[in-house]
Amino acid sequence: MNAATANSTSAIVGGASLNAPPLSEKPKIEKPKNGLAGLKHWRHDLLAGFLVAMVSTPFSIGIAVASGAPPITGLTSAIIAGFVLPFLGGSFVTISGPAAGLAPVLYGGMLLLGQGSLEKGYPLLLPVIMLAGLVQIILSKLKAARFSAMFPVPVVEGMLASIGLMIIAKQLPTLLGHKFLAHEFWGILKEAPHELLLANTTVLALGVSTLALIFIIGALGKNLKIVKLLSPQLFAVAFSTLIAQLFLHLSPDFMIHIPENPLAHGIILPDFAGLFEAKHLWVTAITLIITLTLIDGIESLATINAIDKIDPFRRKSNPDRTLFAMGLSNMSSSLLGGLTIIPGGVKSTANILAGGRTQWANFYNACFLLMFLLFFHQQISALPLAVLSAVLVYTGYKLCKPQVWLAVCRTGWDQFLLFTVTVLLTLATDLMWGILGGVAFAFLMNAMILWQINQTSQGKRTRNRAWLMAMFKNPVSAREFDGATYQLTFEGPLVCFNYLHLIQEFKRIPTEATHVVLLITNKVLMVEHTILDNLAHWMQQYQEETATFVELVGLNQLQKTAVSLHSTHILGEDEQQMMMAG
Repeated sequence: MNAATANSTSAIVGGASLNAPPLSEKPKIEKPKNGLAGLKHWRHDLLAGFLVAMVSTPFSIGIAVASGAPPITGLTSAIIAGFVLPFLGGSFVTISGPAAGLAPVLYGGMLLLGQGSLEKGYPLLLPVIMLAGLVQIILSKLKAARFSAMFPVPVVEGMLASIGLMIIAKQLPTLLGHKFLAHEFWGILKEAPHELLLANTTVLALGVSTLALIFIIGALGKNLKIVKLLSPQLFAVAFSTLIAQLFLHLSPDFMIHIPENPLAHGIILPDFAGLFEAKHLWVTAITLIITLTLIDGIESLATINAIDKIDPFRRKSNPDRTLFAMGLSNMSSSLLGGLTIIPGGVKSTANILAGGRTQWANFYNACFLLMFLLFFHQQISALPLAVLSAVLVYTGYKLCKPQVWLAVCRTGWDQFLLFTVTVLLTLATDLMWGILGGVAFAFLMNAMILWQINQTSQGKRTRNRAWLMAMFKNPVSAREFDGATYQLTFEGPLVCFNYLHLIQEFKRIPTEATHVVLLITNKVLMVEHTILDNLAHWMQQYQEETATFVELVGLNQLQKTAVSLHSTHILGEDEQQMMMAG
């Protein structure tokens, strides 16, 4: 080990040292497996499946309503996901179904395809969902999930915050009990003061009181296992629905409607012919396919990554396998009139707390949901729309609450600027252009910072573009292995755009190595926030999986040479929950 290695530093990220102690002393425990081997855990998974179904029922219906689709489609989607995913694997304890994060895209897509009519637009949207699923399957075969590592953390956080704001805005008409003319975020906000004067006071009071109840139960019961298990939202929904049934007697227009015979009258088939013949809608359809693929993929991979961190058995999901499973689930769901499928953080967390161990919990969850739909559809129809809207507003708030903005702000002005630009671009256009615009802005911002650093370090204008192309080249300059210690030496900028090279480098680490050193030399002109975030996650996972001591060396040397060290920030528990919302 050279002198630079001896001069090591323990970079503290999110309260934990990147140079964590070896994990070889931890006792090994059996890790439950999916498939037939997982059936021996049926007692744990069956109970978890039932409890998750209790949570999933109002969530799934509410997301369908927020998407502009018939309420039954939320349950249909969750049931199909539960019957497909356990046989495909990819993850272990995630519970999949419709997600709030895609509700704004689906709602807007229906309006565009139906030319202002949700009823006409939904059958035309279903082929789009199927094609998006097909694209996901193709991408999974191309091992495209690894490209998600290239998205800057502030862009992903900005996307989620934007989704939260859009969810809240789109629930205002339901909470006020009065339809809005506008459907876009800024239009809804502009119209809201006028519509507030026309609000149905009973509906508004029910929605606001339900929302307040969620916050109160969450604050008072945060240390109670039953509240964590079933979520404050479920308790608030049950109480508010009971009050509505006993005292309010709302009009059917303000209630959920599930057909008396769900199997005969609740399935909407995709209109392939209608979409194919309407050539003027093809551009819209293609745009929606790209958007759904992009958002579904990013949020799915972010969710399974967050769920892996709280899996008590510390298992690691397979991103490409998960993407394949999501694609096939989306295709199956659309053919039976269901919405897009995505891993749900709230339901997955409930599954873990309930003791779920394998994907069979997802299967049992689907069985119970099907039972609820067939035998308790009348009770489900007693749910007021305003109550479900309150649940969605709470979900949106978790995604965009002030603590999110403050947490990003603490990482540095550049990260906060990137986050804010992504939010504003998304709200001004849509999710796809917001993300792409955020990534483009991240590139321009990194290029500007790197150019300034390069000019300072060179003392004169650089005549070539090597400093710019370095953002896409492998930053590793040397690899050394003495039989025990494996050292990777970095001499190029560490940014999200060249992280794929690091992934390949990590795969080449010899299995015989007992100590891995990541050496950042003074030739590294820039270390980006996202890279430190990804490095911390990788180091933790690698140490847990291999019991190999991993050490990051040289950050203190970067600070001494005054190069650009972007402030780092690891997602805390609250932010992981926000990424998993829905």
